[in-house]
Amino acid sequence: MDKNTVIGLVLIFLLFIGFSIWNAPSEEEKEALRIEQDSLAHIRREKAMLEEVIAMENEDTNKVVVDMLPTQMQDVAQFGSFSQASVGEEEFIEVENKFIKFSFSNLGGRISSVEMKDLKTFDDRPLVLFSSENGNMGISFFSNNLLIETGKMYFDVLINNKIPSKTNFDVAENDSLTVQYRLYPNLTDSLKDDTRFVEMAYTIYADKYMSDFNISVVNMDGVIQNNTTSFELQWNSKINRVEKSYENELKNTTAFWKDSEEVNNISETKFKKEEFTTGLKWVSFKQHFFSSTLIADSYFESGEIETKEIKDDKDLLKEMNTILVVPISSLKDGRFDMRWYFGPNKYSLLSSYDLDLERQIPLGWGFFVMSWINRYAVIPIFNWLENYGINYGIIILILTFLLKLVLFPVAYKTYLSSAKMRLLKPEIEELSKKYPKQEDSMKKQQATMSLQKKAGVNPMAGCIPMLLQLPILLALFRFFPASYELRQKSFLWADDLSSYDSILDLPFSIPFYGDHISLFTILMTAATLLYTKINNDMMNTGGQNMKTMKIMMYMMPVMFLGIFNNFASGLSYYYFLVNCITFLQMFLFRYIVNEDKLRKQIELNKLKPVKKSNWTKKLEDLQKVQQQQQQHKNRK
Repeated sequence: MDKNTVIGLVLIFLLFIGFSIWNAPSEEEKEALRIEQDSLAHIRREKAMLEEVIAMENEDTNKVVVDMLPTQMQDVAQFGSFSQASVGEEEFIEVENKFIKFSFSNLGGRISSVEMKDLKTFDDRPLVLFSSENGNMGISFFSNNLLIETGKMYFDVLINNKIPSKTNFDVAENDSLTVQYRLYPNLTDSLKDDTRFVEMAYTIYADKYMSDFNISVVNMDGVIQNNTTSFELQWNSKINRVEKSYENELKNTTAFWKDSEEVNNISETKFKKEEFTTGLKWVSFKQHFFSSTLIADSYFESGEIETKEIKDDKDLLKEMNTILVVPISSLKDGRFDMRWYFGPNKYSLLSSYDLDLERQIPLGWGFFVMSWINRYAVIPIFNWLENYGINYGIIILILTFLLKLVLFPVAYKTYLSSAKMRLLKPEIEELSKKYPKQEDSMKKQQATMSLQKKAGVNPMAGCIPMLLQLPILLALFRFFPASYELRQKSFLWADDLSSYDSILDLPFSIPFYGDHISLFTILMTAATLLYTKINNDMMNTGGQNMKTMKIMMYMMPVMFLGIFNNFASGLSYYYFLVNCITFLQMFLFRYIVNEDKLRKQIELNKLKPVKKSNWTKKLEDLQKVQQQQQQHKNRK
């Protein structure tokens, strides 16, 4: 090797060493590299631990392992792509319209409370239909094999697509406001991906009880499980007591729903769960005078509804739970539209939505005549009178008078038939003396029918008018306790015509009666007893059977004293008015009907030839056959 070659190699070696020294990292760069390598190792360890957690199928084991993870890793293990949204502070947005004060929470993006404005409970507390203290609502879905429940997530809020600068809003007249809650997945360790989200939006209108509600997903493919076609919506609530009579409100509180065909409900006296595999239009948590209802614009795919008993707490009525399957057409741009109804069970209001929501009001739907009378006669007249702004006690008085006026011809027919039967009574008693034996009962019956036929008296004429009045009495028995219009409306000593009136609260409870004294019930009972006595005196009936009947007729009003003591005072007041007006009618009929002329008319009728109907002929033939059979037995 010559001298030049050696010098060249030495120079190359020196250049290589110089380049290495020149490009060597500084102390700061060395420290950064070390941190990076440590972080990569840490991530690899965390990834291995997370994969081990996800691989475990036992739920209890999962919890133990998650608890063993570092705090920051627990969020990743439980919430995956939504770990950042699992941490935050609860904040509220208040929105008011004409009727309702809403409170919304970023925790779950849900309604936190619903308070009815300008309305109070029986003890003057705010009337709250729903509260997160006693209930919850949210949706759930799967993301990377993890169950995500929005009730545990903190959402970002927008008001009409803008970040709000305040937390309290009033919806102006003829306007609306939309509260949007968005749940974003993680983009990096410190950023959210605002191009992907699940949104829960609520649109409140200025003067409506109904508000819009929709669930949307935007670009969530790859975040939410790809085979997802629906979410589960959970809604549960412990219903607050708001009315004076705990027992009556409890009896009128239950869950209703409408499927594709009809409205159904869980019996008010039962606690059970109903499961559905077909579509549901709406689900309602119904109280005595208010309802909280979730309505699908299309249909919920399926679901379940359950009512539970609440013991030892008179401030709560029942617990109600529902799980509804909400269809999502696409994870890229899917949306499901719904509506919330929070408001009174007022027939004219609920029927205006054309959703059969009014079927929650007990107007006698099981007997179509009762519901027709209430829907097409009683309620329209009541609402018409209501427009004049007069006291509701006077409205009931006018309504009762109008109904009795309509039934006046029926009542007159009933009285006239009773008067004819009373005039024939001496002759019928003579027939009883003529045929005293048991075996002559058919002869006595035949002779009695013949006498009534000749006199022009139909014994059924008094029964038919009573049967015609019965549906009206039953319809109003349903109407007054269910009438929202009477809620907390006072009249005389009654402070609430929709509940019992008490002139004295007892320090103890009397079996079958209660712990208070209702004056309207006492007046109704006294009037009914007086009417019964007058009616019995007019009939002047005798015989052992009739004595037993009289005792029963007097016992019924006494039973009413206990039955109606806890009923709506408006109902007792109505029945009291009915009896009073009936007394006036009876005195008027006595003045109109001249019994001497009526007796002469009966005598003239006896002289006229009577044409036997086919029914009478068949009856007489049957009686002859029975008489022959009886005579044949006697010969034996």
